[in-house]
Amino acid sequence: MLSVDLNCDLGESYGFYKIGNDQEVLKHITSANIACGYHAGDHNVMMETVKMAKAHGVNIGAHPGFPDLHGFGRREMRLSVSEVYNLTLYQIGALAAVAKACRTKVIHVKPHGALYNMAAKDKTMADAVAKAVADVDSKLILFGLAGSWLVKAGEERGLQVANEVFADRNYQADGTLTPRSEENAMIHDTNFAIARVLRMVREGRVEAADGTDIAIKADTICVHGDGPNALEFARKLKEAFTAEGIEIRPGWGCK
Repeated sequence: MLSVDLNCDLGESYGFYKIGNDQEVLKHITSANIACGYHAGDHNVMMETVKMAKAHGVNIGAHPGFPDLHGFGRREMRLSVSEVYNLTLYQIGALAAVAKACRTKVIHVKPHGALYNMAAKDKTMADAVAKAVADVDSKLILFGLAGSWLVKAGEERGLQVANEVFADRNYQADGTLTPRSEENAMIHDTNFAIARVLRMVREGRVEAADGTDIAIKADTICVHGDGPNALEFARKLKEAFTAEGIEIRPGWGCK
Protein backbone atom coordinates (compact mmCIF):
# COMPACT_ATOMS: atom_id res chain seq x y z
CA MET A 1 0.00 0.00 0.00
CA LEU A 2 1.22 3.50 -0.82
CA SER A 3 1.75 5.73 2.19
CA VAL A 4 2.69 9.37 2.69
CA ASP A 5 3.34 11.77 5.56
CA LEU A 6 1.21 14.92 5.77
CA ASN A 7 2.89 17.84 7.53
CA CYS A 8 1.92 21.39 8.43
CA ASP A 9 3.81 24.45 9.72
CA LEU A 10 2.30 25.24 13.12
CA GLY A 11 2.93 27.19 16.32
CA GLU A 12 3.29 30.43 14.37
CA SER A 13 1.22 32.62 16.69
CA TYR A 14 3.11 35.16 18.79
CA GLY A 15 2.02 36.82 22.00
CA PHE A 16 -1.46 38.22 21.37
CA TYR A 17 -1.25 37.55 17.62
CA LYS A 18 -3.13 34.45 16.50
CA ILE A 19 -2.12 32.70 13.29
CA GLY A 20 -3.72 29.54 11.95
CA ASN A 21 -6.07 26.98 13.47
CA ASP A 22 -3.56 24.55 14.94
CA GLN A 23 -5.95 22.61 17.16
CA GLU A 24 -8.15 21.60 14.21
CA VAL A 25 -5.35 21.08 11.67
CA LEU A 26 -3.62 18.64 14.05
CA LYS A 27 -6.58 16.28 13.65
CA HIS A 28 -5.70 15.71 9.99
CA ILE A 29 -1.89 15.59 9.80
CA THR A 30 0.89 13.25 10.92
CA SER A 31 3.83 15.66 11.35
CA ALA A 32 3.92 19.18 12.83
CA ASN A 33 6.70 21.66 12.03
CA ILE A 34 6.72 23.92 15.08
CA ALA A 35 8.10 27.47 14.87
CA CYS A 36 10.99 28.05 17.26
CA GLY A 37 10.68 31.76 18.04
CA TYR A 38 12.76 33.41 15.31
CA HIS A 39 10.38 33.88 12.38
CA ALA A 40 7.28 33.21 14.52
CA GLY A 41 6.16 31.55 17.73
CA ASP A 42 7.40 32.10 21.26
CA HIS A 43 8.09 30.04 24.38
CA ASN A 44 4.41 29.89 25.38
CA VAL A 45 3.19 28.97 21.91
CA MET A 46 5.91 26.34 21.54
CA MET A 47 4.88 24.68 24.80
CA GLU A 48 1.17 24.73 23.90
CA THR A 49 1.78 23.40 20.38
CA VAL A 50 4.04 20.57 21.55
CA LYS A 51 1.41 19.51 24.08
CA MET A 52 -1.33 19.55 21.44
CA ALA A 53 0.79 17.61 18.93
CA LYS A 54 1.60 14.99 21.56
CA ALA A 55 -2.09 14.66 22.50
CA HIS A 56 -3.00 14.05 18.85
CA GLY A 57 -0.17 11.55 18.29
CA VAL A 58 1.45 13.83 15.71
CA ASN A 59 5.21 13.74 15.16
CA ILE A 60 7.00 16.87 16.39
CA GLY A 61 9.50 18.73 14.22
CA ALA A 62 11.56 21.88 14.68
CA HIS A 63 10.84 24.65 12.18
CA PRO A 64 13.84 27.03 12.38
CA GLY A 65 13.89 30.23 10.35
CA PHE A 66 15.67 33.53 9.98
CA PRO A 67 15.36 36.04 12.89
CA ASP A 68 12.76 38.12 11.06
CA LEU A 69 9.44 38.41 12.89
CA HIS A 70 8.26 41.38 10.81
CA GLY A 71 8.90 39.53 7.55
CA PHE A 72 7.71 36.16 8.88
CA GLY A 73 11.07 34.69 7.91
CA ARG A 74 10.29 34.98 4.22
CA ARG A 75 12.87 37.67 3.40
CA GLU A 76 16.33 36.55 2.35
CA MET A 77 19.19 37.32 4.72
CA ARG A 78 22.85 37.16 3.76
CA LEU A 79 24.47 35.41 6.69
CA SER A 80 27.77 33.62 7.16
CA VAL A 81 27.96 29.84 7.24
CA SER A 82 28.60 29.93 10.99
CA GLU A 83 25.55 32.17 11.56
CA VAL A 84 23.30 29.79 9.62
CA TYR A 85 24.69 26.85 11.59
CA ASN A 86 24.32 28.62 14.94
CA LEU A 87 20.77 29.87 14.42
CA THR A 88 19.64 26.43 13.24
CA LEU A 89 21.30 24.71 16.19
CA TYR A 90 19.85 27.23 18.65
CA GLN A 91 16.26 26.82 17.49
CA ILE A 92 16.35 23.03 17.38
CA GLY A 93 17.71 23.06 20.91
CA ALA A 94 14.92 25.33 22.12
CA LEU A 95 12.18 23.05 20.83
CA ALA A 96 14.02 19.93 22.00
CA ALA A 97 14.01 21.31 25.55
CA VAL A 98 10.28 21.98 25.41
CA ALA A 99 9.63 18.52 24.00
CA LYS A 100 11.74 16.89 26.72
CA ALA A 101 9.80 18.72 29.42
CA CYS A 102 6.60 17.35 27.85
CA ARG A 103 8.00 13.79 27.92
CA THR A 104 8.24 13.57 24.16
CA LYS A 105 10.90 14.35 21.56
CA VAL A 106 11.67 16.10 18.30
CA ILE A 107 11.58 13.70 15.35
CA HIS A 108 12.46 15.94 12.40
CA VAL A 109 13.69 19.36 11.33
CA LYS A 110 12.25 21.45 8.51
CA PRO A 111 13.75 24.90 7.85
CA HIS A 112 11.27 27.70 7.25
CA GLY A 113 10.68 30.22 4.49
CA ALA A 114 13.71 31.98 3.05
CA LEU A 115 16.12 29.74 4.98
CA TYR A 116 14.46 26.68 3.42
CA ASN A 117 14.43 28.11 -0.10
CA MET A 118 17.99 29.44 0.04
CA ALA A 119 19.30 26.14 1.40
CA ALA A 120 17.48 24.35 -1.41
CA LYS A 121 19.60 26.22 -3.98
CA ASP A 122 22.86 26.91 -2.11
CA LYS A 123 25.09 23.92 -1.34
CA THR A 124 27.11 25.72 1.34
CA MET A 125 24.04 26.95 3.21
CA ALA A 126 22.42 23.54 2.87
CA ASP A 127 25.44 21.90 4.47
CA ALA A 128 25.42 24.39 7.36
CA VAL A 129 21.81 23.46 8.12
CA ALA A 130 22.46 19.73 7.74
CA LYS A 131 25.53 19.91 9.98
CA ALA A 132 23.54 21.65 12.71
CA VAL A 133 20.84 18.98 12.54
CA ALA A 134 23.39 16.16 12.65
CA ASP A 135 25.30 17.76 15.52
CA VAL A 136 22.15 18.02 17.64
CA ASP A 137 21.07 14.43 16.94
CA SER A 138 22.07 12.25 13.99
CA LYS A 139 18.73 10.42 14.32
CA LEU A 140 16.74 13.51 13.38
CA ILE A 141 15.11 13.45 9.94
CA LEU A 142 15.77 16.45 7.71
CA PHE A 143 12.86 17.68 5.58
CA GLY A 144 13.90 19.44 2.37
CA LEU A 145 12.49 20.45 -0.98
CA ALA A 146 12.36 17.33 -3.13
CA GLY A 147 15.62 16.85 -5.04
CA SER A 148 17.25 19.98 -3.59
CA TRP A 149 20.69 20.70 -2.19
CA LEU A 150 19.20 20.51 1.28
CA VAL A 151 18.19 16.89 0.76
CA LYS A 152 21.58 16.06 -0.75
CA ALA A 153 23.44 17.76 2.12
CA GLY A 154 21.43 15.77 4.62
CA GLU A 155 22.28 12.53 2.86
CA GLU A 156 25.97 13.46 2.76
CA ARG A 157 25.87 14.09 6.52
CA GLY A 158 24.38 10.62 7.06
CA LEU A 159 20.93 11.90 8.00
CA GLN A 160 17.66 10.30 7.04
CA VAL A 161 15.92 12.74 4.72
CA ALA A 162 12.37 13.35 3.57
CA ASN A 163 11.72 14.79 0.12
CA GLU A 164 8.97 17.34 0.63
CA VAL A 165 6.33 18.49 -1.85
CA PHE A 166 3.74 21.23 -1.49
CA ALA A 167 0.00 20.99 -1.88
CA ASP A 168 -0.52 24.74 -2.19
CA ARG A 169 2.51 25.96 -4.17
CA ASN A 170 3.41 26.10 -7.86
CA TYR A 171 6.74 24.79 -9.13
CA GLN A 172 9.32 26.11 -11.57
CA ALA A 173 10.76 23.93 -14.33
CA ASP A 174 13.92 23.32 -12.27
CA GLY A 175 11.91 21.88 -9.37
CA THR A 176 12.15 24.96 -7.15
CA LEU A 177 9.09 26.72 -5.78
CA THR A 178 7.62 29.66 -7.67
CA PRO A 179 8.62 32.81 -5.69
CA ARG A 180 5.85 34.28 -3.56
CA SER A 181 6.37 37.59 -5.33
CA GLU A 182 4.73 36.09 -8.43
CA GLU A 183 0.95 36.01 -8.73
CA ASN A 184 0.75 32.26 -9.40
CA ALA A 185 2.97 31.23 -6.48
CA MET A 186 0.09 29.89 -4.40
CA ILE A 187 -2.63 27.42 -5.37
CA HIS A 188 -6.02 28.36 -3.98
CA ASP A 189 -8.23 25.78 -5.72
CA THR A 190 -8.48 22.86 -3.29
CA ASN A 191 -9.63 20.31 -5.87
CA PHE A 192 -6.82 21.27 -8.24
CA ALA A 193 -4.28 21.02 -5.43
CA ILE A 194 -5.53 17.58 -4.42
CA ALA A 195 -5.33 16.27 -7.99
CA ARG A 196 -1.72 17.50 -8.26
CA VAL A 197 -0.71 15.92 -4.97
CA LEU A 198 -2.30 12.57 -5.84
CA ARG A 199 -0.31 12.54 -9.07
CA MET A 200 2.90 13.42 -7.22
CA VAL A 201 2.39 10.47 -4.88
CA ARG A 202 1.21 7.95 -7.48
CA GLU A 203 3.28 8.94 -10.52
CA GLY A 204 6.16 11.00 -9.12
CA ARG A 205 5.37 13.83 -11.54
CA VAL A 206 4.06 17.40 -11.36
CA GLU A 207 3.37 20.10 -13.95
CA ALA A 208 5.48 23.23 -13.48
CA ALA A 209 4.13 26.76 -13.94
CA ASP A 210 5.41 26.89 -17.53
CA GLY A 211 3.75 23.59 -18.46
CA THR A 212 6.90 21.47 -18.14
CA ASP A 213 6.22 18.03 -16.66
CA ILE A 214 8.91 17.29 -14.09
CA ALA A 215 9.87 14.32 -11.92
CA ILE A 216 9.38 14.72 -8.18
CA LYS A 217 9.66 12.49 -5.11
CA ALA A 218 6.98 12.85 -2.46
CA ASP A 219 7.87 11.48 0.98
CA THR A 220 5.97 14.15 2.88
CA ILE A 221 3.40 16.74 1.81
CA CYS A 222 3.23 20.24 3.30
CA VAL A 223 0.22 22.44 3.90
CA HIS A 224 1.04 25.93 5.19
CA GLY A 225 -0.65 26.48 8.54
CA ASP A 226 -0.85 30.26 8.10
CA GLY A 227 -2.82 30.01 4.86
CA PRO A 228 -6.57 30.77 4.88
CA ASN A 229 -7.35 27.35 3.37
CA ALA A 230 -4.99 25.31 5.54
CA LEU A 231 -7.67 23.42 7.45
CA GLU A 232 -9.69 22.74 4.30
CA PHE A 233 -6.58 21.54 2.47
CA ALA A 234 -5.56 19.22 5.28
CA ARG A 235 -9.03 17.77 5.77
CA LYS A 236 -9.77 17.20 2.10
CA LEU A 237 -6.30 15.83 1.37
CA LYS A 238 -6.81 13.28 4.12
CA GLU A 239 -10.21 12.34 2.69
CA ALA A 240 -8.80 12.03 -0.83
CA PHE A 241 -5.91 9.82 0.26
CA THR A 242 -8.28 7.57 2.20
CA ALA A 243 -10.57 7.28 -0.81
CA GLU A 244 -7.59 6.42 -3.04
CA GLY A 245 -6.28 3.77 -0.64
CA ILE A 246 -3.17 5.81 0.25
CA GLU A 247 -2.23 5.54 3.92
CA ILE A 248 -1.35 8.72 5.80
CA ARG A 249 1.18 8.00 8.49
CA PRO A 250 4.41 9.39 9.90
CA GLY A 251 7.18 8.04 7.73
CA TRP A 252 9.76 7.82 10.45
CA GLY A 253 10.42 7.52 14.13
CA CYS A 254 7.93 7.19 16.93
CA LYS A 255 5.16 9.46 18.15
